[in-house]
Amino acid sequence: MPIKNPKELFVTILSQVRQGTERSAAVYKELGELAQNSEIQEALEARAFVSHQTLEKLDETFRMIGEKPVNVTGRLHDVFVEDFRRELAEIQSPEARRLFVLAKANHLSNMRTAEYVTLVAAADLTGNHGAGVLLESCLADHLAFVERTKRFIRRVAEAKIAARAAG
Repeated sequence: MPIKNPKELFVTILSQVRQGTERSAAVYKELGELAQNSEIQEALEARAFVSHQTLEKLDETFRMIGEKPVNVTGRLHDVFVEDFRRELAEIQSPEARRLFVLAKANHLSNMRTAEYVTLVAAADLTGNHGAGVLLESCLADHLAFVERTKRFIRRVAEAKIAARAAG
């Protein structure tokens, strides 16, 4: 579908983000189960909960701009999940599995953060300032998750280093 103007680009990216957010809730749940760590599972379940709230904000954004989501392909998401499952199956160490799950959760969140940065700019460019406020609140949620995930990664690494130093 050819994109002719900034508003069409805005609607297309917003549709991609909405579809990705919908699918991410399930991915976060799967990541948590595969991490085999209660702290990580709890954090990812909370992230899935926030994803549901984000969907409400995205739906309100569509309402504010007078548009409906357009059909987009979700191939990038599908490839991400396929690769994740295949690569995780090859990791035997519990610490390495936890670190890998956290890295992939961070990767997924960083991709979404980049989309939100673009959407906020597009909202401003198209004069949809109320939509920009909603999208910035979604961006803030994602940035908080990225920071939380960084702390988990640091803790996993520090625990492994401490165990090695003690042993």
